[in-house]
Amino acid sequence: MAYKLYNAPQSTCSQRVRFVLNSKHLPFDEVKLNLLDGDQLKPDYLKLNPNGVVPTLDHDGAIVTDSTVITEYLDEVEPADSFTPEDPVKRARMRALMHFMDEMPAPAVRVPTFNLAFLPKFQAMSRDEFMAMAESKPLRKEFMMKMGQTGFPKQEMDDALARLRRTYERMDAEIEKSGGPWLLGKEISLADVAVMPALVRMYDLNFYDWKDLPRVVTWFDNIRAHPAFVPTYYHGSLLTERFPHLRETAAASA
Repeated sequence: MAYKLYNAPQSTCSQRVRFVLNSKHLPFDEVKLNLLDGDQLKPDYLKLNPNGVVPTLDHDGAIVTDSTVITEYLDEVEPADSFTPEDPVKRARMRALMHFMDEMPAPAVRVPTFNLAFLPKFQAMSRDEFMAMAESKPLRKEFMMKMGQTGFPKQEMDDALARLRRTYERMDAEIEKSGGPWLLGKEISLADVAVMPALVRMYDLNFYDWKDLPRVVTWFDNIRAHPAFVPTYYHGSLLTERFPHLRETAAASA
């Protein structure tokens, strides 16, 4: 079976899929897209993924899109080292948590990401260039227009950080309920994979707000110690490795 993953190193959704592939020791051909250059909006890629986002998995010609769908697909076709509980009640809880991660931390993390990392490039564009870029994004047009070339206002940033804080508190409650160390108990699941990139992103930006939640602190230590973590977060996968100005910002706020 041949796997080809169209993704971007810094994309949080791409990182979910790379983690599952690496954890299952599945070789894959990685096609890296430069999102700021608009590789995801080029005609050839849009034929694969009309949403114009990453990642996209090509499995022997079968095209699968959406990171949550891809991780579930991989667990179905490659059941060894499964991330899905056998117990149907636990499986339902896992899927409910995955929906929560897609509704709460996944969109929230985009606000600090765009404000801190991507905004300088957008500010360097002419108004016409920015409008054309925003109009070209099938799923992100309204998000881009709301951000504009001045960035999200403080209230929007505060709201995003509050949603992320509620995520950490939900994680803490789930770990307490399950007995940990993972969200559903002793075994890592796709719910853990779903939330992982949001916490890694906020830690990288030095905006993490879970130091007072020891169960989440332990969870974060465990996910970073997982054998799939290092190959997933190869050099260039963190925003501070791609954008030098972020290293200075993170150091200043430390």
